[in-house]
Amino acid sequence: MAGDEATVAEIDGVRVRLTNLDKVLYPSTGFSKAEVIDYYARVAPYMVPHLRGRPLTFKRFPNGVDAPGFFEKNCPGHRPRWMKVMTGPGDVKSCCIDGPAGLVWAGNQAALEIHVPMALGSDLDTPTILAFDLDPGEPADISDCCEVALWVREVLATVGLDGFPKTSGSKGMQIYVPLNTAVTHEHASSFALAVGQVLTRQHPDRVLVDMTRARRPGKVFVDWSQNNAHKTTIGAYSLRARPRPTVSTPLSWDEVEAVAGDGDGDRLVFETHDVLDRVERHGDLFADVLTRTQRLPTPAG
Repeated sequence: MAGDEATVAEIDGVRVRLTNLDKVLYPSTGFSKAEVIDYYARVAPYMVPHLRGRPLTFKRFPNGVDAPGFFEKNCPGHRPRWMKVMTGPGDVKSCCIDGPAGLVWAGNQAALEIHVPMALGSDLDTPTILAFDLDPGEPADISDCCEVALWVREVLATVGLDGFPKTSGSKGMQIYVPLNTAVTHEHASSFALAVGQVLTRQHPDRVLVDMTRARRPGKVFVDWSQNNAHKTTIGAYSLRARPRPTVSTPLSWDEVEAVAGDGDGDRLVFETHDVLDRVERHGDLFADVLTRTQRLPTPAG
């Protein structure tokens, strides 16, 4: 398995060709493609359910995270015959991962980041999830995002909704509100914007929904637009192309409360080994996102 030689791994009866396993994809830590693949193989039981049935977008870094990467919406022509293809937004033919072999194959493509739409490929017009993407403007950080996340939770509770937090694996975090009921992207987007607007009125010095970057320093941007039909969000348990192999990691609300506003956001930075330890201890903290049914309030008017 060393050097440029190819090897073939059999995963649940599927043969996956692996190449260049010694190639370092995270130079600052020496984290190799083999380690990327190993992580995705081991986290697959928890990650794949959140990918299954969805047309995926890969962000690939074949020369490592210190070199430019690129988004790949179309499933490449050199994909193996067993890789499913699904029509995504804009009639793009995207890869669909429904088992660990597909996730390992993606890792071999240096698809470090796996971005996921809110809807299933079988019904692109109906999101199963509503997402709040919390993006801090420096010097704000993830501890500020945690404080805003608690405010989002309070607003959701007033209309009988539960949300589930995760780190972005980068600077911010997301809150997923499982729906799994009949709803439109327009309804989800307008509701997310309304929640953001409530918070901007309550905390104008801390929160904004304006997309103008010049207004963001020191505040947390509540990106409601992630609920548009053509948008994707970094998938739960996906790696990120940061200097270190950090992961978008589901959290408990207790963890969010512990970090909110304390300035110690490093406590919510998780790398691959941390995540594998977490799922072994806690299972999938995002499991309810797949099954919980919730209805958004009826739009006014």
